[in-house]
Amino acid sequence: MNQAVSDLLARSNALGSDPRNTNYAGGNTSAKGTGIDPATGEPVELLWVKGSGGDLGTLTEAGLAVLRLDRVLGLVDVYPGVEREDEMVAAFDYCLHGRGGAAPSIDTSMHALVDLPHVDHLHPDSGIAIATAVDGEELTRRIFGDKVVWVPWRRPGFQLGLDIRDIQRANPDAVGCILGGHGITAWGRSSEESEQNSLWIIRTAAEYIEEHGRPDPFGAELEGYGALPEDERRARAAALAPHIRAIASADRPMVGHFSDAEVVTDFLARAEHPRLAALGTSCPDHFLRTKVKPLVLDLPADAPLERAIERLGELHEAYRADYAAYYEAHATTESPAMRGADPAIVLVPGVGMFSFGKDKQTARVAGEFYTNAINVMRGAEALSRYQPISDAEKFRIEYWSLEEAKLQRMPKPRSHAGRIALVTGAASGIGKAIATRLAAEGACVVIADLDLEKAQSAAAELGSTDVAIGVQCDVTRAEEVQAAVDAALLAFGGLDLVVNNAGLSLSKSLLETTEADWDLQHDVMAKGSFLVSRAAAKALIDQGLGGDIIYISSKNAVFAGPNNIAYSATKADQAHQVRLLAAELGQHGVRVNGINPDGVVRGSGIFASGWGASRAKVYGVKEEELGKYYAGRTLLGREVLPEHVANAVAVLTGDELSHTTGLHVPVDSGVAAAFLR
Repeated sequence: MNQAVSDLLARSNALGSDPRNTNYAGGNTSAKGTGIDPATGEPVELLWVKGSGGDLGTLTEAGLAVLRLDRVLGLVDVYPGVEREDEMVAAFDYCLHGRGGAAPSIDTSMHALVDLPHVDHLHPDSGIAIATAVDGEELTRRIFGDKVVWVPWRRPGFQLGLDIRDIQRANPDAVGCILGGHGITAWGRSSEESEQNSLWIIRTAAEYIEEHGRPDPFGAELEGYGALPEDERRARAAALAPHIRAIASADRPMVGHFSDAEVVTDFLARAEHPRLAALGTSCPDHFLRTKVKPLVLDLPADAPLERAIERLGELHEAYRADYAAYYEAHATTESPAMRGADPAIVLVPGVGMFSFGKDKQTARVAGEFYTNAINVMRGAEALSRYQPISDAEKFRIEYWSLEEAKLQRMPKPRSHAGRIALVTGAASGIGKAIATRLAAEGACVVIADLDLEKAQSAAAELGSTDVAIGVQCDVTRAEEVQAAVDAALLAFGGLDLVVNNAGLSLSKSLLETTEADWDLQHDVMAKGSFLVSRAAAKALIDQGLGGDIIYISSKNAVFAGPNNIAYSATKADQAHQVRLLAAELGQHGVRVNGINPDGVVRGSGIFASGWGASRAKVYGVKEEELGKYYAGRTLLGREVLPEHVANAVAVLTGDELSHTTGLHVPVDSGVAAAFLR
């Protein structure tokens, strides 16, 4: 690896791994150096710069755009002016070296035109606080002297690169600049010097705010708006979550993230929070993810829950009207169509912040960006007065043709993208296969199981907590079922899909079956499914987005076999719950369907815990041959595996069967005695 590239990646990762320096996927870094032209074998001056959409903290060589420096500098001579500067992004493609690596970002010109080898562009809270203060230019002079220069707001692009180049040339002693309304840029002769200059600007701004800022930038505490006690706070958040997700998903379904961090609850407890929230965010990276401003509930923390829900609905109507007015005020005939008028950030005093996006990572990052925005407001208000860029400038970025093109390049979402699933008994066997399949189709998954450690381990196999979480849940206990549903609501903002899979089986004859055996199996599967469906249905109805409830029943729900009275009877109970709930919940758009597998031996926790040995004895075969035995008695002659049941769940809960409810799907390779009729 080229030394310049190695140094650039080390610097990028160091800067990007600290949220005080920049936010996720925010900012970019670059290095200039010499490479070899593969066509001539001659040395050539190159620019390596973080490509579009990458993240500094995790940047690798593959995330760098590589350009011929002479060609980028040559674009200055053909630059058509600020009114046509968007054309320059396409021109970067003609400057690529070899295959060019990642797609060049809009900030490429900033890095190429500065007359030093190493450049950093970052979005630190302390720097943006100065950049968004009403007297930011004067503060820049006061804080940094002639070492950092003020650059008035300009939308990112080729002209901003020219502006920074001219200021850097006119101020040879400067180590960087504050970009009005935006962030900071620093440079250096070496990678180490550039990194140190960046850190010096960030640290100096933070220290100045700390030493000279007033102690209560957000004003006095509002009575009744302080954070509720933790248990009460999170319970209220779970109760509000379905209603808030409905608000954020009026145009299209969204996944959510909840934060009750002190920085958020303290902001909402202060007198100035309504004024500041209404001003919206400023840094382009912020408002592209948070929308121009949040929806803020204007009630104290102890307001009755019903009134809070009602008021959120009223505020949502007003928010949509206000956003439509913002769009109409600034749109031109060339503007893309309005993408949606729902909030991405919802703030609830005493409770916290709900953020939303197309997936969990996007929702979480949106919340992180609004937390950054709160920190920016605090710094700006501590020294001066917060003044973000105008709505007109925000609109020019939000509905920028280049942003629209980036959105159009996004891959088609997977079948279950944006959906949130809760699967019981999901740490092994059928449940784990279902969770794995749903996650592979884009769903966020809550793995509920009696064994917390196994549930968390199974979730970790699926990816980060942006994909899946594991929770402990005994489905026979209503309070634990509700806690599992609440965990889904707090982790992912809502709930769309529930799979009643938890179960166990005892293979005994009628005379051997005890009352305790009967009660245990009915408690887990009949009562447990009822409790899970009841708790889930409340959230689904509150959301108003429809949803799915799936029962993993059994061919034994309709097939009469020996030595199976308790298990088969409770499976018949589950099968009729499907019909009853399909009839009741259809008016809410909730589909309820069941799956009837034959014996799933491989990977099954039930079979491994003694059920397999018992059934093998009943049928007079060796336990290790039980799967083969089951397959041999079917019409297709095939063994049923957990993945086959998972396939059925994926199809039943996908768009293709959107008009199907009350159905039982056999996944048994064809057992004639279990045909539905």
